[in-house]
Amino acid sequence: MNVMDLFKLEGKTAIITGGGRGLGAMMAEAFAEAGANVVLCSRKVEACQEAADKLVGMGIGTLALACDVTNPEDVENVVQLTIEKFGSVDILVNNSGATWGAPVVDMPLDAWKKVMDVNVTGTFLMSQEVGKAMIKQKSGKIINISSVAGLGGIDPTLMDTIGYNTSKGAVITFTKDLAAKWGQHNINVNAIAPGFFPTKMSKAIMEKGQEGLLARTPLNRFGTEEDLKGTALFLASKASDYITGDVIVVDGGMHAI
Repeated sequence: MNVMDLFKLEGKTAIITGGGRGLGAMMAEAFAEAGANVVLCSRKVEACQEAADKLVGMGIGTLALACDVTNPEDVENVVQLTIEKFGSVDILVNNSGATWGAPVVDMPLDAWKKVMDVNVTGTFLMSQEVGKAMIKQKSGKIINISSVAGLGGIDPTLMDTIGYNTSKGAVITFTKDLAAKWGQHNINVNAIAPGFFPTKMSKAIMEKGQEGLLARTPLNRFGTEEDLKGTALFLASKASDYITGDVIVVDGGMHAI
C-alpha cells in the first residue's frame, strides 16, 4: 500500500458534533478533502448546514442535523439518520463543548453542571450510541476533543475556568478507558488536546492574554486551521490503526514548559 493511501477516507462516514464552526468545521473540511461523507450536528443546525454546503462541491455526501449532545433522543436520531443515509458510521468526533469563566469560589453550580454535561456526558452519550453501530461492524475511529487545559493546572490570570479544565481532564480519562474496553471490537479511541486556536469559544481569552499565552508557547504563535486538520485526519484514517488510548497535544509546545 502506498503511504498516501493510508490517509484516504473514501467510502467512510464521519459524524462531527459541534461541526458548524471552529475546530469542528476545520476537521469536517479535512475529512471531506480525504473523501469521507460528513455529518455535522449541533444545537445550531443553521451553522451546520452552512458548513455542509461549503463541502458539497468536493463530491462527498453531507448531512446537517440539529442535536443537543446531552439529549439521548437527539443523539439516537443523529446516528439513526446517518446510518439510514450512508449505511455506516466509521468516524466519530466528539467536539461539542461548553465553557464558563469564573473564580472557583464564584462558580455557579448550574454553570458547572452545564459544562460537565456537555463536555463529558455528551461525549459519553455520543460514543455509547455510535459504539453500538461500530461494535456491529467491528471497526471504527472515535476522536475526543480534549484541551491543553485538561492536562493540568493553569494560571487563573490566563484561564479561570475550573469546570472546563476539569471536564477536559475527564475526557482524557474517558478516552483511555474506552480504548481499553473497545479495543476488542477493533475500535480505536484517541483524543486531541488542542492549545489555542482562533474560535468563538477561545477568542476572548486569546485577545486578553495574548502576550502571556505566546510567552508560554515555544513556537510563539497560535494554532491555525492547517495545524489541526492533519492530526484529525491521521486519527481518523488507516494511518493510526495501531494507536488507541492516546492523546495528541497540538499546542505549539505549551505543555512542554
